[in-house]
Amino acid sequence: MLDPFYPIVPDAIWAKRIVPLGVRTLQLRVKEASGDRIRAEIAETMAICAVHGCALIVNDYWRDAIALGATYVHLGQEDLAEADLGAIRKAGLRLGISTHTHDELAIALEAQPDYIALGPIYETKLKALVYPPQGLDRIGEWKRVISCPLIAIGGITIERAPGVIAAGADTVSVITDFITHPDPERRIGEWVRWAKTARLA
Repeated sequence: MLDPFYPIVPDAIWAKRIVPLGVRTLQLRVKEASGDRIRAEIAETMAICAVHGCALIVNDYWRDAIALGATYVHLGQEDLAEADLGAIRKAGLRLGISTHTHDELAIALEAQPDYIALGPIYETKLKALVYPPQGLDRIGEWKRVISCPLIAIGGITIERAPGVIAAGADTVSVITDFITHPDPERRIGEWVRWAKTARLA
């Protein structure tokens, strides 16, 4: 079961900074790295998460996730098209899939994922937007046609999070709100306290 909040980090250094603060779910998204470094980052982050009882979601690298014994793998649409879903399931990995459009949602549902991500909910400054902001209404629309948990991502701040959950999301995934904050550890602490309240709601 995923926590109401999970951050996305680019490497094990960030995992080491924030997981001990009480993060219960974390996604590792390593970009533009060699195969050896990717495996090392996954292995180190897995070890950090294991010590602190944090669930780890490996982004994209499903082969390495299988080889290293990860629990979750998250795939974008391009990665999904090339992935061996049979191998992922045989390894016991739980699967999350990104969606942005109705067509992508249909493709994702065919894979019978353990969760579906929708985004960007709001405009985000982290990267150029390929898809327009989805908005809160789209969250409710997705939630009505899926039976698995729904993750909302993109431009979500701690101030916006209650509205995102109220719109139907089960979890909010966050990058920019903490990683560009002047004090990322303090911001993560605020998110951890918010998630605890959300779990009790």
